[in-house]
Amino acid sequence: MFDPAPDYPYTATPEPHPLLAPVLGLLGSWSGRGSGEYPTLEEGFAYAQEVTFSHDGRPFLKYEARAWLVDGEGRPLRPSARESGWWRMQEGGRVEGLVTQPTGIAEVLVGTVDGGAADLVSEHVALTPTAKRVESTRRRYVLEDAGSLVFTHDMAAVGHDSRHHLAARLRRVAE
Repeated sequence: MFDPAPDYPYTATPEPHPLLAPVLGLLGSWSGRGSGEYPTLEEGFAYAQEVTFSHDGRPFLKYEARAWLVDGEGRPLRPSARESGWWRMQEGGRVEGLVTQPTGIAEVLVGTVDGGAADLVSEHVALTPTAKRVESTRRRYVLEDAGSLVFTHDMAAVGHDSRHHLAARLRRVAE
């Protein structure tokens, strides 16, 4: 059993690793609303989303997101999406990302972070035998100011070329 030394600060918030410098503005929790569409859907939809970025002092950014379909008044109808993963920060603002979804989709992403904008494109998409066929994705996170994050998601899936799927405007709710 793990028995840390009495002075081990395992509950303390660590200092960010220097490679996290390009993504420090993303740290914290974000919440907001957006809209989605895709050719396989009869009509577009509105959704609410929460995203959290955190770290443990190493050059990795922990990523968690969840979403709900909402009605015209913004009331939740049902859970819509959930995913989690890691962004592995590299020199020069390069990012290697891992994102998994309970729907059987796992993405390996590569990209860059520059000037408050992160742009990640799938390098590989792995699917469980019953998962929806997804060929590629692109995710963009743009900090417009200290309290506003714009998220967009493009996707090539189920026989369609890459196209817009999701867009949301999120506000910081916690540091």
